[in-house]
Amino acid sequence: MTMRRFMLASLLLVALFASAETPVPIAQQVRIRDITTVEGVRDNALIGYGLVVGLNGTGDRRQTIFTTQTLANILQRMGLQVPAASVRVNNIAGVFVTATLPPFARPGTRLDVTVSSVGDAKSLDGGLLLLTPLRAADGQVYAAAQGPLTVGGYSAGGAGNSRQVNHPTVGRVPEGATVERDTSIQLQSLDKISLLLRDSDFSTAATIAAVINQAFAKPVASAIDSRRIELTPRVAAADSIPAFLAKVQELSVSVHPPARVVVNERTGTIVMGKDVRLSAVSILHGNLSIEVSTEFKVSQPQPMSRTGDTVVVPQQTVRAQDSPVRRVELSEGATVEQLVSGLQSIGATARDVVSILQALKAAGALQAELEVL
Repeated sequence: MTMRRFMLASLLLVALFASAETPVPIAQQVRIRDITTVEGVRDNALIGYGLVVGLNGTGDRRQTIFTTQTLANILQRMGLQVPAASVRVNNIAGVFVTATLPPFARPGTRLDVTVSSVGDAKSLDGGLLLLTPLRAADGQVYAAAQGPLTVGGYSAGGAGNSRQVNHPTVGRVPEGATVERDTSIQLQSLDKISLLLRDSDFSTAATIAAVINQAFAKPVASAIDSRRIELTPRVAAADSIPAFLAKVQELSVSVHPPARVVVNERTGTIVMGKDVRLSAVSILHGNLSIEVSTEFKVSQPQPMSRTGDTVVVPQQTVRAQDSPVRRVELSEGATVEQLVSGLQSIGATARDVVSILQALKAAGALQAELEVL
């Protein structure tokens, strides 16, 4: 099976699953916790620059200047005066250290860190990360990392005969960082708490507010906009904010998923939902291919001739092939299966389908959101 037929078969298979005859309810019952987040309760990215030592000759080379400067600075803080220009070791490597600070992290919380080489080190296998402060976007230090690395690969051999498995220049230090600054939010001091929808929708926001008010029999929630629902725990006479939020997040609501078509032009992948509908439309599709080829021929003078030179003469050939226009007609309210079957019947490739979908959206015939990745 050619790649073209395989991609079309995959596209048709996706459409068939989306348009199966098994009845699917228009509204889906989901928990509030699955479609919302609590405003202010989120992760924070941490980053730091450090030094990995103890490598077996696989560290940075002399041309990586910042590594030797870092080593000289560390030795200077320990009372040793060593000029950076005189340092020549290849058992160390300069690295960036990254971690994720979870919500409600308190001093003493342990974090996993990822260590990535920034120089020309061959491998971080067997290395030890020296004490590295981790900072957030505000420039403040929130954690400190140190410990032995675990690398899921290795590199061995010389220039002409070497072997590498996985990625030996990135490693991890499990629970290698310790939180030093309190970042937790005092929920008990908040008069109002907001829920944020992952996907903006006025209907879903209003439904969530109505379900919460019905569960507590009080006007506890109100929809502020298409993404934010504001909660007032004091109206519900909640003694514990975490218990209040836990009860709210366990409530189920009816969600109407939007009709959406997701297109990935790089891979030619197209995913369309069951609720995608088309207006009455006629599609004309034709292929025009132009091929330009160049052939080089050698022109030589006559035998025993004293005049003329041997030259290479390019000869260009231009061929154009225009296939007849093929037509697909769809009636009002056509489904995904009908669209894909029609496009397959005219021999459209997956990349052709991407262009056709964009044209349908521009013409107003595609009754769905078109998202291009």
